[in-house]
Amino acid sequence: MVTTPAQTPSFYDQVGGEPTFRKLVDEFYTGVATDPVLRPLYPEEDLGPANERFRLFLIQYWGGPNTYSATRGHPRLRMRHAPFRVGPAERDAWLHQMRRALDTLALPPEQEAELWNYFTRAAYFMVNTLDDEG
Repeated sequence: MVTTPAQTPSFYDQVGGEPTFRKLVDEFYTGVATDPVLRPLYPEEDLGPANERFRLFLIQYWGGPNTYSATRGHPRLRMRHAPFRVGPAERDAWLHQMRRALDTLALPPEQEAELWNYFTRAAYFMVNTLDDEG
């Protein structure tokens, strides 16, 4: 009889799966809805579709189902965000709303730090102009 070691749960599973990412993204978009810097970046009145896309992306990225790629293809984050002006002000506003949302999860420090490090790197990666004038 061959035994295999137990597989380590994905980060997605470790933090609570879909409900955790749903709460994170819902909290994030609650802030976006009234943020004077971020809200203009979303041309649609209803933030629901953006919420769903972001949630599905994060779920897939962190080891959950690959629904995002199955429905939208490769993430291509910079390409998808290229039509929008993302400068230091937008980056900082995005990080502010994400920090606020992440704090509502009350995750263990190691998991919180892993998410925050990713979000910080991603926010800086998405900057496509250094012009701080909107």
